[in-house]
Amino acid sequence: MIQLFVIQTLMTGGVYALLAVGFSLIFGVARMINLAHTAFFMLAAYGMFFCSYQLGLDPISSIILSLVVTTGVGVLSYKLFIDRIREHHAIVLLITIALAMVFQELMLLAFGAHFREAPTLISGFMIVLGVRITYQQILSLGIVLVALLCVWALLTKTKLGIAIRATAQDTEIANLMGINVSRILLMTMGIATALAAVSGVVVAPLWVVYPYMWISPLVMIMAIVVLGGLGSIRGSFIGAFIIALVETSVVLLMPMGAFLKGAFALLAMVIILVVRPEGLFGVVFEEERL
Repeated sequence: MIQLFVIQTLMTGGVYALLAVGFSLIFGVARMINLAHTAFFMLAAYGMFFCSYQLGLDPISSIILSLVVTTGVGVLSYKLFIDRIREHHAIVLLITIALAMVFQELMLLAFGAHFREAPTLISGFMIVLGVRITYQQILSLGIVLVALLCVWALLTKTKLGIAIRATAQDTEIANLMGINVSRILLMTMGIATALAAVSGVVVAPLWVVYPYMWISPLVMIMAIVVLGGLGSIRGSFIGAFIIALVETSVVLLMPMGAFLKGAFALLAMVIILVVRPEGLFGVVFEEERL
């Protein structure tokens, strides 16, 4: 039981962390709440399914093509619909939720409402302390960890990361320092979309793929971001595993009440916010973002 608990928490927490870090990144840099964020997660999952079964590509090629296309769609959507009005927050909310609904309806038209499943990259399983773990689960967890490490390295060890953090702190000062703010915002959107796409291809072989699969993660990701502190990458990472821990506990301890896992996760968020309204790593000053 304990071993299964740990595995499920790590898998769910890793996927949530990828999504939440991307969501926080675009919020921290562009001050934009992107409600279409998890829709790209859905698009990537469908992309892997389509490339594998409709185009007949091998799993690796399907993953690469799905990641590239999904990231391109995210960047293009930002450039066409959001870039010029990103400071009008209410309009951005409406446009991003509209984009998510458009993507959902397109998937419904193309694939119907049936549950789909993408092929696994690696078959087989191993027994660890009496718990059956598939090689696909191990691979997916490894991909998540590598992606998170790459984001950390990008933000802390590269010139692009310095530019992103400078833009997050103060766009006007960053512009005066010679940083192309518009270009940085576009690249940040690309990175955030790529993280959502990675999470999509990671879960496609493990979860069912269907047009509404973006809705529940969106609620959880928003809860995680608020729990960790708006704009805090570290808070989003830790908050993701807290929410995953609560969800997994409910599923394993209350099998008949597994449908309540989301409610318990949100309750945990509320309890923490009552004690610490700014979130676990909420910022007091703008320069503390990221």
